[in-house]
Amino acid sequence: MKNVGFIGVGYMGYGIAKNILKNKNNLFVIANKNRSPIEKIVSEGAVEVKSYDELCSKDLDCLFLCVTNTPIAHSIIEKILPLLNSDTLIIDITTHDQNGSIEANKIFKSKNINYIECPVMGGPVQAEEGVLGGIIGGSEENFKKAEVFLKAFCKDYFYFGEVGMGTKSKLLNNFLTLGNATLIVHMIKGAKKFDIDLKKLYDVAKLGSGNSAALSRIFDNLLKDDYTGFKFTAKNSHKDMSYIQDLLKDMPDAEKLAKDTKDFYKDALDSGNGELFISELIKK
Repeated sequence: MKNVGFIGVGYMGYGIAKNILKNKNNLFVIANKNRSPIEKIVSEGAVEVKSYDELCSKDLDCLFLCVTNTPIAHSIIEKILPLLNSDTLIIDITTHDQNGSIEANKIFKSKNINYIECPVMGGPVQAEEGVLGGIIGGSEENFKKAEVFLKAFCKDYFYFGEVGMGTKSKLLNNFLTLGNATLIVHMIKGAKKFDIDLKKLYDVAKLGSGNSAALSRIFDNLLKDDYTGFKFTAKNSHKDMSYIQDLLKDMPDAEKLAKDTKDFYKDALDSGNGELFISELIKK
């Protein structure tokens, strides 16, 4: 039984935390602005703490960071750094910009604290089912230390090399995923404009090379008049596409595709629709 801390028990973090708890670990969580997942995980056996001081005093074997973006992660790291035991392994689930995890690792390394990045593929459903895909960057030694925790919430996980390689691999995967989902949204909006039968269009699309998990996630729900099939917000899509555009800045054709996709989500933000899921933008 390990002592595990978790910062970021939110929409995505809840499922990961739940599986850490199910794996017979002591789990300590800290409150955030969304009380619902905190209260849920506490009801399942986690212990809520009130401050970073209290969290870091729990003789933690591992501390998870699962927050929205690089600036938030770095802000938290600066606060917890003086409080952490050097025996604590940091597993960072945050989707960073291309240098975010590298900088985080440098900060932790200054205090001899071990760190791996582990952005994941999958959504809240997969997180709760414990079948996420882990994308790992870090030293081989730290990767091996982390495996006991990774097995709790990942169906599979892949070691890409040093810190930074996991982030780059994650961003390229998100380029494919978000690009595909965005094309599907536009396809459906076009079908509605031209009064094309959506069920028949879906059946045709499934037979071709455009078939994908994103297609199923969006259409299976859409045909039941449920627009929440792709549970990733426009706000987070814009953030990730901004990171992706920066990553691809020396590849003009790819960078332009990233910018066009980013601008679509920027328009959603500017229209007050940033908290809508990608698939809900079909109605806008």
